[in-house]
Amino acid sequence: MSPVGLRRHPAVVRRRIDRHGPEAAPEKSDPLQGHRRRRRRTTAKGVAAAAAGLMLVAAGYVSRDSWVPKAGQLWGVSQRSGGQTTGLDGHDQAGAHAGHDHGDDTSLRLSEQARKNIGLQLVTVELRDFCRTINVPALIKKRPGRTDIKVSAPMTGIVTRVYPLRGEAVAAGQPLFDLRLTHEDLVDTQSAFLETVEQLDVIRREVDRIAKVTSSGAVAGKRLLERRYEQQQAEARLRAQRQALVLHGLTEEQVRRIETARRLLQQVTVFAPPPVERTDSHPAGHLLQVSRIDVEPGEHVEAGDLLCVLSDHGTLYIEGRAFEEDSADLTEAATQGTEITALIETSNRGPRTVSGLKIFYVENEVELESRALRFYVELRNELVRDEQTADGHRFIGWRFKPGQRVQLLVPVERWENRLVLPVDAVVREGPEWFVFQENGDRFFRKSVHVQYRDQRWVVLANDGTLFPGDRVAASGAYQIHLAMKNKAGGAAAPHAGHHH
Repeated sequence: MSPVGLRRHPAVVRRRIDRHGPEAAPEKSDPLQGHRRRRRRTTAKGVAAAAAGLMLVAAGYVSRDSWVPKAGQLWGVSQRSGGQTTGLDGHDQAGAHAGHDHGDDTSLRLSEQARKNIGLQLVTVELRDFCRTINVPALIKKRPGRTDIKVSAPMTGIVTRVYPLRGEAVAAGQPLFDLRLTHEDLVDTQSAFLETVEQLDVIRREVDRIAKVTSSGAVAGKRLLERRYEQQQAEARLRAQRQALVLHGLTEEQVRRIETARRLLQQVTVFAPPPVERTDSHPAGHLLQVSRIDVEPGEHVEAGDLLCVLSDHGTLYIEGRAFEEDSADLTEAATQGTEITALIETSNRGPRTVSGLKIFYVENEVELESRALRFYVELRNELVRDEQTADGHRFIGWRFKPGQRVQLLVPVERWENRLVLPVDAVVREGPEWFVFQENGDRFFRKSVHVQYRDQRWVVLANDGTLFPGDRVAASGAYQIHLAMKNKAGGAAAPHAGHHH
């Protein structure tokens, strides 16, 4: 046994106690005991420091909304002072990692250039009433019997002149075509009319002469009565022939001209007819547009042949094609005069919104094959062009055209005091929906509860996530979402959560 072992053996210690007494017993000594006490003190201090650190972290997390934006602003100032700018993905232009927020993937600072690059637009959160709608596809259509006016040849002849150009705007009474008359029946009718006119003049002069002689007693009154009867027959024949000329296509003015000039009408001019409907609020002042010209100079036409087609696009129809189960809602909207909204495709910049429209007719039959129910909305057109060329031809252009596709939004239910945002302000990722709230120069991702969404709007639950007056990203929200995914190291798919 080693000397150390003898010193620590209990028997040796007891002998020493017996020999020298209790007072002489040496104090038990353990070399590791001090080390243990020091380690316990160090451990207690570490636990206290860790607890304090955890408390500081918790306090910082709870108050992050107040200090994170300020820290971001200070960081942005320091970055700008160093001649660096931060892009959309959180990386500086001058350094590979400068300005990158590795510790926070729920917020993002956007530079002024990044805001412009993504076309960022902000919207203020507010409470308002919202109408739930049904979305019905539709097309702009011509009004049957109102939009197109066909101009036909009033009589047989040869086209000698075409006045308008295709697409030109013409007013009522404006000349369209000149026709040289060749129809034998019309020539004979004019000849008979002129002959009757001449005979009537002779009879009238004869009646006047006999009336003077009869008054003096030189001629019997019976002869005067016979002449007057003959005059009445000629006048009746003249009226019939005048009507026959009108039925052939001549106007009252043209017939009077034949009677006055005592010459056969060799050429006739076809004029633009008046619009089918005359309203003081017509956007183009009752101008008609030459949409078709079917003849050329020198062409022979028969009475009734089509010369041209004039179109009046001042008022059009929107033909909606709803589902059969929507018939009750459509009938109620038409009965109540509910105002509906039309989204009309006009350009690549998005549809044009036309509000204040009303349903005026719902069909009483459902199509057998498609099971669609048609209904109609009246659309007042807008004049976007009115120009006149140097040679006097006038051209107009309309904003809405037959064949354009439309989406009709028919209100069916009204909700009060809801948080309503544009549909592009909300981004979806799996079961989560996010908005991006502006705070200083940063945007914070907020998870929201979507209660309703259509092609234009989303309705959010008023659960305290957002408050009236908050500003969130509308256009550009999806780009911010992608930037946050890239910063967190998990880039999203190109179209994940994006709704076209």
